[in-house]
Amino acid sequence: MRIRTVLICLFLLLALLGGATTVAADEARAVVHIVYFYSTTCEHCMTVIEEVLTPLQAKYGDQLEIKMVEITDPDNYEMLIRAEEMFGVALEERGLPTLLVGGQVLIGEQAIREQLPCLVETCAATGGTSWPSIPGLAELAPAAESELGLGTVIGPGESAVAPCPADESEEGICRDLPPIRVAYFYEVGCRDCSRAEADIAYIRGRYPQVVVEELNIYDSVGLAEWLAQRVGRQDDLETPAVFVGDDALFGAGEISPQNLELLVQKYAATGTEAIWSGFEPGSVAERTLTPVRIAVAGLLDGLNPCAFATLIFFISYLAVSGRRGWQVLAVGAAFALGVFLAYLAIGLGLYRLLDLVRAQHRLVGTVVMGLTGLLCAVLAVLSFRDFLRARNGQIKDMALVLPEVLRKRVHAVIRRSSNARSFALGAFFTGAAVSILELACTGQVYFATLVSMLDSPTGQAQALPLLLLYNLMFVVPLVVVFALVYLGTSSQKLGLFLRRHTPAVKLGTALLFAAFAGWLLAPIIRQLL
Repeated sequence: MRIRTVLICLFLLLALLGGATTVAADEARAVVHIVYFYSTTCEHCMTVIEEVLTPLQAKYGDQLEIKMVEITDPDNYEMLIRAEEMFGVALEERGLPTLLVGGQVLIGEQAIREQLPCLVETCAATGGTSWPSIPGLAELAPAAESELGLGTVIGPGESAVAPCPADESEEGICRDLPPIRVAYFYEVGCRDCSRAEADIAYIRGRYPQVVVEELNIYDSVGLAEWLAQRVGRQDDLETPAVFVGDDALFGAGEISPQNLELLVQKYAATGTEAIWSGFEPGSVAERTLTPVRIAVAGLLDGLNPCAFATLIFFISYLAVSGRRGWQVLAVGAAFALGVFLAYLAIGLGLYRLLDLVRAQHRLVGTVVMGLTGLLCAVLAVLSFRDFLRARNGQIKDMALVLPEVLRKRVHAVIRRSSNARSFALGAFFTGAAVSILELACTGQVYFATLVSMLDSPTGQAQALPLLLLYNLMFVVPLVVVFALVYLGTSSQKLGLFLRRHTPAVKLGTALLFAAFAGWLLAPIIRQLL
């Protein structure tokens, strides 16, 4: 009996040991395989290596294998292209860095930071992942932990395109091949531009006769618009942009290795000239929102009778509450700062939303441009009618005024703020609240300006500085008025000033809306014709 019991115990022990061995083997086989496409010239790529991949490799050790594919090598870049085709990545979604794990594609630093740690943990706990079946990937060895650093290049190594012999090349161009000269316009900080530059570098590696002139769109807006007009696509211009001969490619939706290669092959026999060398500044009307234009729009918006009337009401409350001297300046500065920050935040948020819609849905963006242009045309007519009424002393009959319900709400906010312990702090929040409530009246010029910025290469490249300028000019009238009150000007005198100059402000606003309408509608009308 004892022998039987001992044998049973030994059998169970062996079974447990065998099971543990099997589990250990399974865990050992639970390896997560990652393919990481990057460029050593891509800041986001190198940040991911240092701050995401290296810590993960240290944490999981042998359970994590990473193949680092540096895309400067043309063969490696072709591997990235094949991977994108296999996973169905749309042209507009391409970017750097690109990471493959467990049948999923992560594109960009943010996506990799947010999703990769959880994916690795999940995959490691559920049996690991296999390498994707991308042609050429099997020949690459996984990177050792020490190789996950700056300048790591793993791949076939030699380019598939043989360079010209030293005695047959001049300035990087093969003598026996006609040069194909390309103009490439980029924008600093542009995500799509990073991938476009990688596409161009790949094409240059395959075709030594390609010569690229790189131009900052902000410094060469006139040239870019001249080239776009020359190829009949002046209304499609956006960054990144590529011009070759009589053809052009705009944006992430058009610029790809395949499309670039088609253009190079088209001009391979004849080559192309540097057509931009014939450009003369001033030979084409630039669709450029200059700082002066933005400043004028902001100033006119700040002189809007809606905003000015509210300011006069606020100043009258200052007088009733007994604020004098430096107290007026402190309250005025707080009020103006509240207006500035709230208006700037609204502008940045709305601009970002419009830019996102335009980038994801080009047709929707065009519709927004067209509808805004029509709205500006209507507002121009209404503003001109208000000008005529104001000139005849019929200020109360103007159409573009703050609705009565919002006017009462603004006055209520100002009354409550006058009871605050810290009137300066109350003035700050009052300014922010009032600027939001007044958007129904002042937001018309603001919205038209934001949409026009999206339709201008300069506006896109300098969105933040231009918005800062617009909002600074918007609060200039506030600062001037509070300074005048400090010097002794009464609210009655300010009210008289408003009545006298309302016609001029309305006329200027009408002209501004008309200019915005022409700016936004002209390209659409040209396309329809």
